[in-house]
Amino acid sequence: MGFIFSKSLNENMKNQQEFALMNARLQLERQLMMQNEMRERQMAMQIAWSREFLKYFGTFFSFAAVSLTAGAIKRKKPAFLVPLVPLSFVFIYQYDLGYGTLLQRMKGEAEHILETEESKLQLPKGMITFETLEKARKEQSKFFIDK
Repeated sequence: MGFIFSKSLNENMKNQQEFALMNARLQLERQLMMQNEMRERQMAMQIAWSREFLKYFGTFFSFAAVSLTAGAIKRKKPAFLVPLVPLSFVFIYQYDLGYGTLLQRMKGEAEHILETEESKLQLPKGMITFETLEKARKEQSKFFIDK
């Protein structure tokens, strides 16, 4: 009788463990999907911001280019064209970010860094652990209790 009861308990416990493991895996998959969705939305916002900024900066750059070119021709001073050099770099960068391949190049470089330069990605004092967090929490709580 005890054997049957024990066998039933073991089987029930095994089923509960499998169910808990399945739920944990499902929850982790959902969290990963949510984090990826948030990352994609943030990237889309960054690209949209860059495109919107490009519209305003492009208008400013065009106005400045026409004005400075007219001033250089009218006054016969090519020095008026010097401000166009840094402005053109900003314009080209924003265009590349919004419509070009800058994000793909950045992604490729990031993948290269992850694969070949792991040592540059290490956190100071190593990875955060539960023990270090608990130690810091206890120290902080002592600090507040002593007041």
